[in-house]
Amino acid sequence: MNDGSVGEGGGEGGGEGKGTALVLGGGGLTGVGWEAGMLYGLARAGVDLTGADLVVGTSAGSVVGAQLTSGLLTPRELYERQLGDPGGELPAKLGASLIGRYAVAMVRSRDAKSYRRRIGAFALAADTEPEGVRRKVLEARLVSHDWPERRLVVTAVDALTGELAAFERGSEAGLVDAVSASCAVPGVWPPVTVAGRRFVDGGVRSATNADLASGYGRVVILAPMATGAGLIPSPAAQAARLREAGAKVLLITPSPQARKVFGRNVLDPARRDPAARAGLEQAAEHVEQAREVWAAPRA
Repeated sequence: MNDGSVGEGGGEGGGEGKGTALVLGGGGLTGVGWEAGMLYGLARAGVDLTGADLVVGTSAGSVVGAQLTSGLLTPRELYERQLGDPGGELPAKLGASLIGRYAVAMVRSRDAKSYRRRIGAFALAADTEPEGVRRKVLEARLVSHDWPERRLVVTAVDALTGELAAFERGSEAGLVDAVSASCAVPGVWPPVTVAGRRFVDGGVRSATNADLASGYGRVVILAPMATGAGLIPSPAAQAARLREAGAKVLLITPSPQARKVFGRNVLDPARRDPAARAGLEQAAEHVEQAREVWAAPRA
């Protein structure tokens, strides 16, 4: 199956490239809202990141990335879609007991891939909504069900092997299935079937999978989930590796005020609206940093 998978070393190339990459990390429905608010706030201030040569989307970021690259929504329209009644979203909870299961799996795993296999097995055995029911929610979120012409990479993890899948145009995964897989939080939502294989949330590997932007010279990372854990690298660690390879990198994580707005359950549909407003407000703090990274290099 041509899923666009890459090895654990990340994307192709290295060193300072000439293109731009926008990396959109995972973080539930609050992450979708916050990223949309952040992108609109930056664009409103004259720093439009939506024309990136590469967009990498993980979990919540895959939803935002698919919307942006569709060409059917402006940053303002994407932001406004997060406001008001989140009709059609299924309620869910990412609670302490589930996070505890993840932690136990990590302690019992010898390396990152074995951890992902363990989490995949847990996801396959979990009692969740049927796959088709969940898919309809993602269909409704997306304004287009076709892969964009611009390069969008959507991350997921093979539930059996623990391998990263980097889906993009030309892979056997349709866009809706790719985004559904990237958003398949283990133990909350069902793994997604693509060409006979089952996939779970790309955030099982990394909250941002920012290493897939390797080879791009200017990278902005929006990371609603700012930390790593044990075998999962943090966004800051991945950003540092990109900088070491010669890229100009800006990592933006939620402010204390935004984290407070997110609350304790990032999957709560009612928190998407306030998270979007928090992202819009926070954007003003990062305009000049984003402008410096995103500006075209001088000849």
